[in-house]
Amino acid sequence: MKVCVIFGGISTEHDVSVVSGTSVIKNLDKGKYEILPIYIDRSGEWYKYTKDVEQIESLSIGEKPKELEKIENIIETLKKCDVIFPVLHGIGGEDGSIQGLFRLINKHYVGCGILASSVGMDKVYTKLICEKANLNQAKYEYIKKVGKDYIYIDKNFAEEKCSLEEICKKIQKNIEYPMFIKPSNSGSSVGINKAKNTQELKEYIEYASKFDKKILIEQGIIGREVECAVLGNETVVASCVGEVIAGDEFYSFDAKYKNTCSKTLIPAEISDEISEKIREMAIKAFKAIDGRGLSRVDFFVENCTNKIYINELNTLPGFTKISMYPMLFEQVGITYKKLLDKLIELSQN
Repeated sequence: MKVCVIFGGISTEHDVSVVSGTSVIKNLDKGKYEILPIYIDRSGEWYKYTKDVEQIESLSIGEKPKELEKIENIIETLKKCDVIFPVLHGIGGEDGSIQGLFRLINKHYVGCGILASSVGMDKVYTKLICEKANLNQAKYEYIKKVGKDYIYIDKNFAEEKCSLEEICKKIQKNIEYPMFIKPSNSGSSVGINKAKNTQELKEYIEYASKFDKKILIEQGIIGREVECAVLGNETVVASCVGEVIAGDEFYSFDAKYKNTCSKTLIPAEISDEISEKIREMAIKAFKAIDGRGLSRVDFFVENCTNKIYINELNTLPGFTKISMYPMLFEQVGITYKKLLDKLIELSQN
């Protein structure tokens, strides 16, 4: 079977994708698959990664492949493959865009389809689907920045143009500090900040608008950050639950990939009852967005109440050596190599 592994991409998560993609290539069974590695650079140019696949090692954050040959006809190259494994995080790879290309050329591909990918990528629309599924989540506000104008969007999707000061006043009426300010379409915690006062709220809204015109402001939950991996199509299984211990004030990009004090606990030190509830909620959320193949679903468990809040779904989670998704399934007996086999098998169903 000829498997095309695509990594890199145009998003802010390019570097993480390079680490994930080369890790996948390294761990795929070379006796079972003929592997075609494809690298997309930051400007969107496609290249064959011509290094002998037997010698490909997982690259580190900031590294990029050197042995590259430009692809002149992308469609014809993809058509020669049996299965496409996109290991692309963020815009252009996890938002339904490239999934649409695969559908147009009628190729099997690993992971969620167009709808689930686009909904999972957009944090605001993930919130709306989770509300409909009656999944508990933190209070939130939704705003846009269009040009120099800020637009407040209420619960009925009525829009009101406001100054940044007016926006902050409206937000503060409904949710309390600390608040998390997030670009609606971003991943690996890029563009996310924690505000503790009005001045920080203004500053971080302006910062988030550099990454996306749609901005989500969430009530901060004082609690533990836990994650659950799911695998399947119609029949979906959930892994055990893992806990993230951030080496910083919250699990920012630097905390994830640069701070050696950050760590994970697998399994999380929570009760069996809470763990089972999280696993049920993860499967429900995955099915609610019409997920296929894989996702990692993130939650908070509030300290004082043990109340569970769904945070977000990641339809193409990291596959680095420190990534939760493969480690969570490793804990329940599915090795990295077996997990890749299963994902390829699910792509054909």
